[in-house]
Amino acid sequence: MKKLFLVLGVFTASFTFAQQKEINVTKDNSWFKAGLTAGLPMGDTADFSSFMLGADVRGQYLVTPHFAIGVASGYNHFFGKDGADDFGLIPLAGFARYYFQTEGVFVGADLGYGFLTNVENNSGGMYINPQIGYHNKKWNIYGFYQHSFTENKVDIQMVGVGATYNIMF
Repeated sequence: MKKLFLVLGVFTASFTFAQQKEINVTKDNSWFKAGLTAGLPMGDTADFSSFMLGADVRGQYLVTPHFAIGVASGYNHFFGKDGADDFGLIPLAGFARYYFQTEGVFVGADLGYGFLTNVENNSGGMYINPQIGYHNKKWNIYGFYQHSFTENKVDIQMVGVGATYNIMF
């Protein structure tokens, strides 16, 4: 329950911040990002999954020339091993990114909830996804660590790489 309140608090703070600043969405400050991710399960997750392949979709608003906020989702498909079934994770998260320059290194993190699919007695849990990567006007290429603190003390963890294409609107 504490995790749910933390997630709700982050979304409330983001919404409050957005309300205090007049938002003028233009192709220079707002992007839809779509791409692919691939990862290797870690910890207990590596006992029943060998690989993850996923899709990453995001809506981003550049608050300042160096700081962005947005929403993130997608789908992560974990391939089962040793007779274990495949399963999925659908994240729904807010995110923040810091861009050091208009082209170059960035750091960021997603925070939200990860919904599990094809898993009995476990609907999901708090989701975090810190990232470090390289960006330019059209592409983001990044490494990430993803951790979902799911019900029944089953943590879904992985490290991976991703790439997204920026569509300005």
